[in-house]
Amino acid sequence: MSNDRSNTAASIARLGPSKLPRVGTTVFTVMSALAAKHGAVNLGQGFPDFDCDPRLQRCLADAVMQGHNQYAPMAGVPALRRVVAAKNERLYGHRYDAESEITITAGATQAILSAVLALVRAGDEVIVLEPAYDSYVPSILLAGGTPVFVPLDHRNGYAPDWDRVRAAMTPRTRLLMLNFPHNPTGRRIRESDLRALEAIVDQTGVFLLSDEVYEHIVFDGEPHRSLAGSPLLANQTVVISSFGKTIHATGWKIGTVCAPAPITTEFRKVHQFNVFAVNTPAQHALAAYLEDPAPYLNLPAFYQAKRDFFCRGLALSRFRLLPCEGTYFVLADYSAISNLSEEKFAHEMVTKHGVAVIPVSVFYDPPFDARVARFCFAKKDETLERALERLAKI
Repeated sequence: MSNDRSNTAASIARLGPSKLPRVGTTVFTVMSALAAKHGAVNLGQGFPDFDCDPRLQRCLADAVMQGHNQYAPMAGVPALRRVVAAKNERLYGHRYDAESEITITAGATQAILSAVLALVRAGDEVIVLEPAYDSYVPSILLAGGTPVFVPLDHRNGYAPDWDRVRAAMTPRTRLLMLNFPHNPTGRRIRESDLRALEAIVDQTGVFLLSDEVYEHIVFDGEPHRSLAGSPLLANQTVVISSFGKTIHATGWKIGTVCAPAPITTEFRKVHQFNVFAVNTPAQHALAAYLEDPAPYLNLPAFYQAKRDFFCRGLALSRFRLLPCEGTYFVLADYSAISNLSEEKFAHEMVTKHGVAVIPVSVFYDPPFDARVARFCFAKKDETLERALERLAKI
């Protein structure tokens, strides 16, 4: 046994320094595991606890029965790429070529990593707006790049400060990573933001990665303003989206990448050696299901009802709600309840109060503690009611 341990230790030593020395198990996994252990209502990890449309399930069964069970084309099933092209033209006025400018991916996280690997070289700098989704920085580091952090203004609704972004850019800046509607803050992008971005791109030629996975979850009658809607920005941007958020099926792990043909060519070089192809019957199912645009056109009203239901209930507690313009998350300030750090407060919430939340501090590097927690309201009404009953008692 001692020799086995010595050999294992020697093997680990030969690995050398980790490529991601600061990365461990994600907070989402940790909080979901704690929720299961303590019987807590899980408003932490971002996934629905209700099922997807039975019609979509029938489309999947039909695709399997029709024999769509072997490798899909590397770039994705043509019918699905055509549906994506039509959707982007309908909503944003930009027509991507389905053959050369749209790729189907194994979810948005794979799309993000592949895009960063395709665009970023060793020594390049990448601007990241904080708070930021947790896959961004590891993707940059794996590509040999250097993340440069610019905070959103948390005192002003997490608005981006484009002058500060421009000031952070250097001749080594290769990529600017964006995420609107924004996780975790729910901030949506404005027309003024697009104009500011156009000026930055015009001055610098920087590439953009636009994570738009919540594009169909926007509220209060406001449209989502995709970067694809600006010809100047579309020419420099990898636009990433996710069917999982749109069809209530996060476990399907299917996303999209839309980009100009020269960028798509480089993206696919990485994609083909990363996953090569994506779940074939699910692609055919989505193509059939989304021929009717109703599922994504009706999504804002569906989730706004859940947002309003949850926020009305949380307003009766000691939490202070922050604005939620999009996504299926809402932030709340808990400074009237506790002086604990966000991570400690989140742990106490799940173990003592029976509700799992996500500390917003983990979306910063290093962690920035503002005593704010993130709640996911993509849940059944009875789940939200059970959580609200517990939250009202804190």
